[in-house]
Amino acid sequence: QFLQNLGKVDRTADDIFDEHLQNFTRQQNSANRLQKEFNNYIRCVRAVQAASKTLMDSLNEIYESQWTGHDLLYVQAQSLDMLWQDFTHKLADQVLVPLNTYQSQFPEMRKKVDKRGRKLVDYDSQRHNFQSLQGNPKKRDELKVSRGKELLEEAKRTYEQLNSELHDELPALYDSRVLFLVTNLQTLFAAEQVFHTESSKVYSELEAIVDKLANESQRGSYTLKKNTEPQSPKSPNANSSLIINTQPAQNNISGALDDTAPVARDTSPTTQINGNANSNANSNANSNDNSLNNQDASPQNAVAPSKRVEELYDIPVVSNANKITGRSMTNGADSIVLEAEYENAANFSTGATTDNLPPGVLYRVKATYKYSREDVDELSFDVGEIIRVVEYDDPEEQEEGWLMGIKEGTNEKGMFPGNFTKPL
Repeated sequence: QFLQNLGKVDRTADDIFDEHLQNFTRQQNSANRLQKEFNNYIRCVRAVQAASKTLMDSLNEIYESQWTGHDLLYVQAQSLDMLWQDFTHKLADQVLVPLNTYQSQFPEMRKKVDKRGRKLVDYDSQRHNFQSLQGNPKKRDELKVSRGKELLEEAKRTYEQLNSELHDELPALYDSRVLFLVTNLQTLFAAEQVFHTESSKVYSELEAIVDKLANESQRGSYTLKKNTEPQSPKSPNANSSLIINTQPAQNNISGALDDTAPVARDTSPTTQINGNANSNANSNANSNDNSLNNQDASPQNAVAPSKRVEELYDIPVVSNANKITGRSMTNGADSIVLEAEYENAANFSTGATTDNLPPGVLYRVKATYKYSREDVDELSFDVGEIIRVVEYDDPEEQEEGWLMGIKEGTNEKGMFPGNFTKPL
């Protein structure tokens, strides 16, 4: 072969085989690329299958059981998972396996082509040696010539046999590419078509389920009903004022306050209520109406200020804790204003026992009313529970009327209104 490259020995040429070899090389490269890309495609399909299953499992978990179509959603999710499994199995068994079989022909054929190349070199070498023995008549050795001829014929026979086989096999292999691609791609596209058609039906059913849920949601089927029960109030601030405005229907105020009518409640320091005024306010607004004055004097129409404050604030009344320090009334046809200021003068520790208390405990109190906390820093308790009163961690955070305590039994700590308890 070295001498052939140097041009000292002629090389046996076969243009037809060279053409077959070029076709074979191109076909092998195409098969390798197709196998590589299809393996990557199947890996991606399986990844999407796993992601789809995870997604549907999550939807089944978050889709509440009382919602419409809950059971149908689970059935459709199972159907979709079965479609994915069938699709991946078809790709692996009916597409990838034939592709691997088709591609496995090329390495064996390549070995045979390489062997044919080596036998061609042997044949050309023996042919050159035989020509050398015959080219020198003076030193001609018949024995060597005879031996060289035998080797030449054997090399030629081996080469021609391989060459003949490859002349048949290479074109046949090259022509098989069309039939293989047709069969393989038909299987692939048919599997894709079945999968996407059936999965589109499943997704249509899922869309219908969600549309029905949306319609029922718009009708308010799943709207939470608001809780109309009032929450437990906080203790009122130290200084509070009450303003009651009355808008009469006529210039002259008439009518009496209906004790059975509901009263609006607000936990803010100032409360304003629009409605009918009580008979006492009517008598001051219209001093000429003696009948109203007589009604004011009757015990049925008189309303104690402490009772009205209790109803408006919806809190327990603590004796000697709050007192009315002033009241003003404005006569007029449009409004009557009552202002009541409350001054917190309660000392919650009055009468408390301070003997034999743990360190840091000022005194102990017992809950006389139930209280439910409204902030995270507050303390909830039921009637009869014992609370140990302690100092605030930061005295600046202390609010008037509120105590800091630790509930016995649970050791929960928080602020609580002092007028919900009594000292022990």
